[in-house]
Amino acid sequence: MNGSALYNIGFVLEQALGHVTHAKNLQANIRHDPDVRPHWALIPFETHGLAARLPVYKSNWTVRAGLRARRSLGRLVKHAAIDALFFHTQVPAVLNPDWLRRFPSIVSLDATPLQYDQLGPYYQHESGPQWLEKLKWRLNRRCFCLARHLVTWSWWAKEGLIEGYGVPADKITVIPPGVNVHEWQRPTPRTRHNGPVKILFVGANLERKGGLLLLEAFRAIRSLGVELHLVTKDHVPAEAGVFVYHGMQPNSAPLKALYHQADIFALPTYGDCLPMVLSEAAAAGLPAVSTRVAAIPEIVRDGETGLLTPAGDLAALTEALRRLVTRPDERLRFGERALAHVTQHYDARRNAGRLLEVIKGEVDLARMQERIPA
Repeated sequence: MNGSALYNIGFVLEQALGHVTHAKNLQANIRHDPDVRPHWALIPFETHGLAARLPVYKSNWTVRAGLRARRSLGRLVKHAAIDALFFHTQVPAVLNPDWLRRFPSIVSLDATPLQYDQLGPYYQHESGPQWLEKLKWRLNRRCFCLARHLVTWSWWAKEGLIEGYGVPADKITVIPPGVNVHEWQRPTPRTRHNGPVKILFVGANLERKGGLLLLEAFRAIRSLGVELHLVTKDHVPAEAGVFVYHGMQPNSAPLKALYHQADIFALPTYGDCLPMVLSEAAAAGLPAVSTRVAAIPEIVRDGETGLLTPAGDLAALTEALRRLVTRPDERLRFGERALAHVTQHYDARRNAGRLLEVIKGEVDLARMQERIPA
């Protein structure tokens, strides 16, 4: 393909929570497409210095992300002839309707603002007064209307756009973020073994991700010969059979080794949209125990690739773990199915290609429309 046919795409990516890993995976995988020239605008979440003291700016992520995205886009278009913009999530796009109109724009999200409000208590997020919530709804709906296409991480989020904002179903494509499956696969197949059964938990916020509940469940089954391995930023007091890891970096070799050494992955989270650690666990061939929250049932298929329990239900969590601890053949069967499921639906490289096809399609359509006489 000659140079004039290249797709110059601006990627405006928020850098909050799990979206940091998503951005890194996109950067790693999009470079494999020779027809795409990506231009990256990474929008930081943190504030420092004077910015950390400015009213509204310091406390409102939508305002902060919108202004930072506007500055980044201004710099970006000075150095490149942009064909399209891709925003993830909608947060940097909401206050930039002029940029959405200026270029064919695709907006990606893991949850709608209304869905996020439902999960709000677990993210220290509170809804505002009614007038503010109405304004927020109108601004987000304008964003969704101006975008040429919308991409959601899950069917749950797609339904949220349709039901909560009236977005036509054919304007939305579901493309999960996923992981680079081949990089997370265990180097050797899993087999039955005689050592302790190792349960792995990965979550920075121990309480919100259900880590404290998991500790209680672990204590009830510790006598079965079980170890609990916790990857978290939070402090955990020393306890028999509990191993704690701080400072683990995303996609790092030491983190992958923990997945490969584990037998069960547990994430009894109270509030999440689609935790990327569940994709990592599946790619490592682990059966998962998680909760029926948001889009989690789409990746952890109850009774097929793992077990799902109600959020906060200690008895159900304990029983699910006991079941997998005492049934090694079921663990292995669930793990094999989890790997097959994530390979088909949550492979980051494959899904990056699907995402680029959506963006290219909008660019091609815009180019065709420009050639049609008025």
